[in-house]
Amino acid sequence: MPALDTAPAAGQRLGDEVVDWLTNGTRDERFIDNIFAQMCNRLQRAGLPVMRASLHVQINHPQWLGARILWSDGMDNAEIHRVDYDVGERAEFIGSPASEIYGGATEIRENLARAPELGRQHAIYHDMRTQGLTDYVAWPIFHTLGKRHCVTFATDRRGGFDHAQIDALQRLLPVLALVSEIRIKNRLARTLLETYVGPHAAEMVLAGATRRGSGTTVRAAIMICDLRDFTRISDNWPRDDVIDLLNGYFDAMVEPITQHGGEILKFIGDGLLAIFPLSEPGACANLLHAVTGARKAMAELNARNAGNGRAPLNYGIGIHVGDVMYGNIGSRTRLDFTVIGPAVNMASRMEALTKQVGRPVLLSREFAELVEGPFALARVGEFPVRGFSDPIELFAFEGDGDPSDS
Repeated sequence: MPALDTAPAAGQRLGDEVVDWLTNGTRDERFIDNIFAQMCNRLQRAGLPVMRASLHVQINHPQWLGARILWSDGMDNAEIHRVDYDVGERAEFIGSPASEIYGGATEIRENLARAPELGRQHAIYHDMRTQGLTDYVAWPIFHTLGKRHCVTFATDRRGGFDHAQIDALQRLLPVLALVSEIRIKNRLARTLLETYVGPHAAEMVLAGATRRGSGTTVRAAIMICDLRDFTRISDNWPRDDVIDLLNGYFDAMVEPITQHGGEILKFIGDGLLAIFPLSEPGACANLLHAVTGARKAMAELNARNAGNGRAPLNYGIGIHVGDVMYGNIGSRTRLDFTVIGPAVNMASRMEALTKQVGRPVLLSREFAELVEGPFALARVGEFPVRGFSDPIELFAFEGDGDPSDS
């Protein structure tokens, strides 16, 4: 097979075709990791001897500070590694080229072919030397208002990158900054919406459901949960302890709900509102499995709290089913994506009845009739409900058939 001619066309500088592709050819690509991998492969085809590259970005996800996108020779897709918030305390970051760039350095250049004792001392340089790489360079990528990220390139070319190759890589930086900022902010916008309104509501908002009053009617199983004695706790405990307690309580409740297909729509102080749309098969059974998981998680949380001298946390859960209006409600300038309707009000009243009845989880007959599976339900009786003309027949949830459930 004849060798490919990678020399630039007359009047064109090395790598200009990659700059043009970044500028004009990436409009339909949503994800920066895909763009980054394609960019590196195009650099190789353009004659730049890039064998390894990485892009370090801060995204401020609730769980992760950022991500490292890593590409190596022969890869069609880049690897994405999440970066935790405590990365600054870890040996893998301290003294690394990324830490120097985030600390204010404008360029890191390391000759990997010279004796290791003469160069920078960090595990990343040792790893690249063992891979046969000879030269490494890192630069900051600047986003709006000086937000600083980092990009790196390495080669195995004898003698390292030459001046023309370094110049070609540097010409990529402003365009890569623009292309990456758009994708990162799009991802950040989706992440923030998913974090604050839930994944389904976030999808609807991003699809254009932003007008006040816009929404739809959804038939759903509704779950409202409230923590007991929170006023007394918040009045007597230190602020940080109260926040820690609430976070532990919400973790115990929320993770099983999301795991079983529910969506958290609102945190109300120490309470939460969640729905399981009946358009999903087994929604009612999934809700009860979520309650079982939450009950186990709360038992584990109370055991940990007892070890710290804290009293156990108690809660009440009301579960009903019905049609709810799901959409944008609020003022002209401040909207909330939530559900409203008589079924929501009934679930709230049922949660309040858990204190009167002495059962932590109460279900309506309407919900109980839809449940399929080995669930233990016990009829509690009929009770008047404030704001409703007819009494409601209630059932207590005693277990989901799992021998370990108690």
